Amino acid sequence: MYDILIIGAGMAGMTAALYAKRNNKTVMLIEKEAIGGQIASSPRVENYPTIPSLSGLELSDKVYEQIADYVDFDVDKVVSLEKKDGIFTAVTEYGNTYQALTVIIANGVKHRKLRLPKEEEFIGNGISFCAVCDGAFYKDQDVILVGDGNTALQYSLLLSDVCKSVKVCTLFDKFFGDESYVKALREKSNVQIIHNLASIGFKGEDKLEGVIFKNTQTGEVVEYDCKGLFVAIGQIPDNKIFENLADLDDLGYFKADETCRTRTEGLFVAGDTRTKTYRQLTTAASDGATAALSACDYILKKSK
Repeated sequence: MYDILIIGAGMAGMTAALYAKRNNKTVMLIEKEAIGGQIASSPRVENYPTIPSLSGLELSDKVYEQIADYVDFDVDKVVSLEKKDGIFTAVTEYGNTYQALTVIIANGVKHRKLRLPKEEEFIGNGISFCAVCDGAFYKDQDVILVGDGNTALQYSLLLSDVCKSVKVCTLFDKFFGDESYVKALREKSNVQIIHNLASIGFKGEDKLEGVIFKNTQTGEVVEYDCKGLFVAIGQIPDNKIFENLADLDDLGYFKADETCRTRTEGLFVAGDTRTKTYRQLTTAASDGATAALSACDYILKKSK
């Protein structure tokens, strides 16, 4: 029996573990893949306070080092979570069972990928999913952005202020975002908007050198050289198995505000997995702290 069970060892989950331990709580941290979450694949992180520059993997390792001696850790996937008589019970893919007084779900999201050969190899070597995080690394260089929603539009505007040129390639013949963003983008002299393009391959050996597209209207295959590719075609939450305890919005994110509370007492959600405007490294850490402090407060009230 643990005081707090944390599902997910990204920045939100590990920060939650850190705050929980500082409040003298017993903690089980379960991660289905590897510590750090999405940030672990970033080649450089330069937007985290007090740290000028380091890789995402280095940052993840540093945070884990802070908690490793004080929390129990398991590499496994939670496949069910229930609450009965005030106790949460989680069952994992490998058949392990854990019980806790409170639970913090910080399982993050995954970026939707193009699912093309060599994509995994080029992530961190030319392919990025966050212009806020990585845009500055391509200062005065030629980049391509694939996407057509508000995130894609906002990223394109940001990149246009940093990069030499930005090719914005959409699958359909229009954008699916706010017209104000579209108007602002069309006014940028270093931005070229190209519609009706489907990504079909990449150029390069050890790092990305270009992207190959097929025009969905004419069938023409075109190749564009670039130093960086930003993919902004959405994110994928994986929260369906928890909907018996927490409400989900239309996109599958947990319905929760800055308090990180759900409709089930003692269950909290933190980081990219919940509804929020900005999904950044620092906002994930903030959520982790909030969720942990809320969980500690819940345990204190229950004990009285």
